[in-house]
Amino acid sequence: MKRLSDRVAIVTGGASGIGAATVRRFADEGARVLIADLQEDRGKQLAADLGEAAAFRRVDVTREEDVKGAVDEAVERWGRLDVMFNNAGFGGALGPIESTTVEEFDLTFDVLLKGPFLGIKHAAPVMKRQRSGSIISTASVAGLQTGYSPHLYSVAKAAVIHLTRSVALELGEWGIRVNCICPGIIATPLAAGRIDVSDEQLAKLKGMLAHSQAIGRIGDPEDIANAALWLASDESSFVTGHAQVVDGGAFAGRPWSKQADWITQARPIRMYRPAGR
Repeated sequence: MKRLSDRVAIVTGGASGIGAATVRRFADEGARVLIADLQEDRGKQLAADLGEAAAFRRVDVTREEDVKGAVDEAVERWGRLDVMFNNAGFGGALGPIESTTVEEFDLTFDVLLKGPFLGIKHAAPVMKRQRSGSIISTASVAGLQTGYSPHLYSVAKAAVIHLTRSVALELGEWGIRVNCICPGIIATPLAAGRIDVSDEQLAKLKGMLAHSQAIGRIGDPEDIANAALWLASDESSFVTGHAQVVDGGAFAGRPWSKQADWITQARPIRMYRPAGR
């Protein structure tokens, strides 16, 4: 039996990158998936490729009526909602703090924090009626440690992690699990800084950043899709309020070969022996 047989999922930002990989993974495991995204051409094509397993709806996650509409459509089409994956995102405001505008601040938090909030808010009533469900949001290792990203991206992702933990305590009493995933560097249009990135550009990005973490490569969208599948399935039925790090070891620290020579090449220290022994 497939791991998500007879289950219904919504994936925001599902037309490309991590979202598209997750849509395919969920569909392969038996789910029916609503692809919620602003990218109509890509979203419709992915839905067409997957046939009856998927449908596309244009959704702006900063607009409450759009998010509620996606939840309503999933329930109308398939009768229930088992998985809400709040994945839509972008890089947010760039540059030093003194040059960041209020408009950039508002847009960054609208997409990266209000989007997951709205997904959780509108999935919750449906899942409460069912007394079951899995809510997943895309956070980041940047939400756990600074220095990985622009200021506001880092702060927004930290807020997603805290929102996840807080809401897990409320919804757990209804049999609903709430978790988030903290990716490291993943070979997606977001990491490349543009939507229309080519396969060649992604390959170049992989080569440039291959040794930035212990595993020796940057992540593929499928790495995060596999984590989302686990959190969506019964295999993680005792996991909630968790920020799952999937980053090739980046959060753990610098790869051994990039640490100082005195750490990696020093001679063994002789055991200290007090005088006279």
